[in-house]
Amino acid sequence: MNAQRPPSPEVDDPTLEADVFARNCTSRPVLQNVASRWGTLAMVALREGPYRFSALRRRVEGVSERMLSQTLQHLERDGLVHREVHETIPPRVEYTLTDLGIQVADQLEALIKVLETNLPRIQAAQAAYHRE
Repeated sequence: MNAQRPPSPEVDDPTLEADVFARNCTSRPVLQNVASRWGTLAMVALREGPYRFSALRRRVEGVSERMLSQTLQHLERDGLVHREVHETIPPRVEYTLTDLGIQVADQLEALIKVLETNLPRIQAAQAAYHRE
């Protein structure tokens, strides 16, 4: 027998504003999924267009099959990635970004470009830190 839990005012009140700094903000898990190493790389790769699972795994070097599968499931649940099953033999599955996913991936790519452009400065800072 399942007892129903009472609605949580922090989660169920639509008048509350999202505040990622608040402990119970429901945006925190989404941020965690997007800002994870594999979430970020998968989303930015999907900016290039639809990918089948195996091709996306090759594009995002180093990710395990299990981790990519979990990452894509979380991003799909959050409304950032769309999974489409094509009824062929064998079945073919493609992943694409949703409109919201495109917005998020654009911002992630901008962040990546800032980091890549400033990599010499970052490496110099890291070297200086380790010398101290």
